[in-house]
Amino acid sequence: MCRNIRQLHNFEPPATSDEVRAAALQYVRKVSGSTKPSQANQAAFDEAVDAIAHATQHLLDHLTTTAPPKDREVERAKARARNAVRFGTPA
Repeated sequence: MCRNIRQLHNFEPPATSDEVRAAALQYVRKVSGSTKPSQANQAAFDEAVDAIAHATQHLLDHLTTTAPPKDREVERAKARARNAVRFGTPA
């Protein structure tokens, strides 16, 4: 999995459309192998991002859980602590 794609489900506040689109963009970049498509491929690239963003939003809208929503700041702090241990940098 691409490390730049973050979990979007079960957060308070819910994921924004910008976050969903950013995840879709990262996915298409990973699958296509390019961060900037050629002009010949730009339309297909953009269409794929739109389709995946739509599918992702549909999925997020229909997922259910009994777990309490996660707090973004708490999860961000946990990630920083994990990275500090992993890479030996200050949290």
